[in-house]
Amino acid sequence: MGNIFSISLSLDTIITRCWDCAARQASYICNLEDNLHALKNEVEELKAIMRDLTSRVRAAEHEQQLKRLPQVDLWLQRADCVVTDADQLIVQSPQHVEKLRMGGCCSRHPRSTHKLGKQIARILQEVKHLKENGDFSDVACKPPIPSATKRPSEPTVGLESNFNQVWNCLQKEQVGIIGIYGLGGVGKTTLLNQINNKFHDMSHDYHVIWAVASQDRPIKKVQDQIAERIGLLAEGLKSIEEKAEDIFNVLCKKKFALLLDDIWEWFDLTRAGVPLPTQENGSKIIFTTRRLDVCCQMQPNMDNNIRVECLPPGEAFKLFEEKVGSETLRMHPDICKLAEAVVAECAGLPLALITIGRAMASKKTPREWEYATEVLRQSTASVLPGVGKEMYPKLKFSYDCLPDERFRSCFLYCSLYPEDYLIEEDELVDCWIGEGLLDEHTNLSNARNQGHFIIGSLIDACLLGKGPINVDVKMHDVIRDMALWIAGESEKEKFFAKSGVQLKEQPKAKKWEEVTRMSLMENQIENLTEILECPNLQTLFLGRNDLKVIMDDFFNFMPMLRVLDLSHNKKLEEFPVGIAKLVSLEHLNLSWTGIKKLPVELKTLAKLKYLNLEWTVDLERIPQQLISSFSKLQVLKMEGCGFGCLVLEEMEHLQYLNVLTLTFTCASELEKASRFNKFFSCAIEHVSLLGFRDSRSLNIMALAKLQNLCTLRLLSCMDLEEVKIERNIVEGAGCFHSLRYVTVDKCNHLKDVSWVTFAPHLEQLYILECQGLEEIISEEKLGEVAELKGNSNLFSKLERLALYHLHKLSTIYCHPLPFPQLLEVCIMECPMLKKLPLNSNSAKGQRLIIEGEEGWWKDVGWEDESTKIAFLPTFKPLIL
Repeated sequence: MGNIFSISLSLDTIITRCWDCAARQASYICNLEDNLHALKNEVEELKAIMRDLTSRVRAAEHEQQLKRLPQVDLWLQRADCVVTDADQLIVQSPQHVEKLRMGGCCSRHPRSTHKLGKQIARILQEVKHLKENGDFSDVACKPPIPSATKRPSEPTVGLESNFNQVWNCLQKEQVGIIGIYGLGGVGKTTLLNQINNKFHDMSHDYHVIWAVASQDRPIKKVQDQIAERIGLLAEGLKSIEEKAEDIFNVLCKKKFALLLDDIWEWFDLTRAGVPLPTQENGSKIIFTTRRLDVCCQMQPNMDNNIRVECLPPGEAFKLFEEKVGSETLRMHPDICKLAEAVVAECAGLPLALITIGRAMASKKTPREWEYATEVLRQSTASVLPGVGKEMYPKLKFSYDCLPDERFRSCFLYCSLYPEDYLIEEDELVDCWIGEGLLDEHTNLSNARNQGHFIIGSLIDACLLGKGPINVDVKMHDVIRDMALWIAGESEKEKFFAKSGVQLKEQPKAKKWEEVTRMSLMENQIENLTEILECPNLQTLFLGRNDLKVIMDDFFNFMPMLRVLDLSHNKKLEEFPVGIAKLVSLEHLNLSWTGIKKLPVELKTLAKLKYLNLEWTVDLERIPQQLISSFSKLQVLKMEGCGFGCLVLEEMEHLQYLNVLTLTFTCASELEKASRFNKFFSCAIEHVSLLGFRDSRSLNIMALAKLQNLCTLRLLSCMDLEEVKIERNIVEGAGCFHSLRYVTVDKCNHLKDVSWVTFAPHLEQLYILECQGLEEIISEEKLGEVAELKGNSNLFSKLERLALYHLHKLSTIYCHPLPFPQLLEVCIMECPMLKKLPLNSNSAKGQRLIIEGEEGWWKDVGWEDESTKIAFLPTFKPLIL
């Protein structure tokens, strides 16, 4: 019995349950019509609720940028399904209702009618349930903030090394702030986009914030962007300080990376509420700017300030081809060659390559391309589509942000020089002074300092670039074109700049009377035989032509001319007497001309402050009392001119003379000059010792008295055997404290140049073709002066060292030196020089380049293995 399982139910219970089941089945059929009517009404009400809720959700999503709540989304999805099902039942129901009316509850098809009735009853309950739960007070909320948001970015060319440099910097714990700087349109924002998208595509623990500064109220604008990115509600009535507090309270709890684009001045992170990055918080700030000085103000470590350079030729052409289309370049065999010329004129600036590439995309004939090449060479590219209206205005922001009109005028002045021209800084500043662009100063030194300060500011703004050596600057071709475009649009500055465009004849112009500055330098003009009526002309550059003849009346109608440059016209032998009409002239440059005599009419130039006669080797006559008649003269340059020492007596009358350059050809001339103490000790900046025949020894004291001597050249002193070092030069105040540049050329009997140790601020040393030179610094000679023995300060300011054709040179110095400022060493044809005065601590932190022949480099011996490892990467083969 234990294996038998039995269920016992009463008969009444079974009957009751069967009755209830049958009753329910019958109710689905009998109540079908009523339920159907109720369903229609309930569904309409549910649809109304859905419409209202959907409208609220869309408003929250589109207008408030919120994200719908998951429960609201789920309700809407379920309601949509239920309404769909209900609509289908309502469509199917009429035939069943008709059959019910004919047969009553005893339908001929009870199974199908019962199924429909059951479905309607179920859907009706679902509709009622959805209605009861469809009342939402909130339909959306703030979306979760992603760690980084992707930014639109086109494929880039040539930014890979910059990207790697920035990204490697970001990985360093000690680096908190990174600056990216460079010319407008060079790709800084594109690079920052790449950094942002790298964050987006990888896993990390940074909260990445992108913000763009503005010239107008940059802190407020950046605060608003940061607040939006970190989920703070926009409250326009709050002050900068209140917003800063809110931002700080959020960011100090996060590890963030702030990508700050396009700042124009020092940005006060603390005032904006941004916590400063530290190793403890691990946060980073990467910013872009066009100004190097802004980089240094934001953080002074230059290793963390990364310059974005223009593209090299190959990558420049690749970018240009992408924009112009390879099909266009293949339309005609000549187009590709012409395209290379167009690309060259863009000088690697991506903005120019992109803009001009797009402008030329529809140009299918060589003639159109020849025209484009010509207008680019003539600096009139604004006629091309997009250049004058799109490209130049973008670049002009850098110009607009210069401190004042003086800086802007000085910048525009640089566009008078030809493309790719290395502009000597001192020459440029002297022209600015002559034009009256600088402040009135009590002395020339202060005026020059202001000029160099402006040059530095233009370099910081990436509107000028440094030349290969520190004495020159250059202007990017596209920036120069932009400057000429600005001058062309200006009412005050009217330029006529046709420099370096291969002119063979004097050019024509429609409105000479409007021109304020004219440059025809670096052409092939031979004759100036037509009078130019230029009543407002202030600067005229005619240098580096083939001038032979300038008619006497050429200068008759230039009453306002202040700066005249005729330099480097070797065929110009006679100077027009008509120059006497230039009553406003302050700056006259006749250097490297073939002038044989100066006209006495020059005496009328009462305002002359600058006269350059350097290397006028054919000059035979200077009228007596001519030099002394220039009573306001401040700068007199006569290096390489045989008359310098002959007019020393006249110079005594020039009470404003500040700068003098001279050449001495023998010891007696040097001795004579030493008697003119005022000029000899204070005014002389540049000296050449040329020839020095019959002088085997030079007393260094004769030169040490020159307090402001900046440049010294020993040229072809074939008999000179030694420069004597005397003890009293060390004990006195006679050291070369101002000497920066030394050249020794063709001094075949010199064994060493140990005397340069008396120039503690020497920056550049060039020694060429001294066949007997054995060492640069002799330890034995230094030992004769006890104060110099063991001097570790040798060459502490040296930046460049060039040694050419020194066949007996075996030693620079016998011990390693620190060389804290050394940037470049160039050694050519010095076969005996097998060791450099370097160790692993030399030139530390500097980006040193050592140029030389590959065979010589392989034979160089090193202090130790660590020195060899340190300097092997610095070598650059010399291209002969």
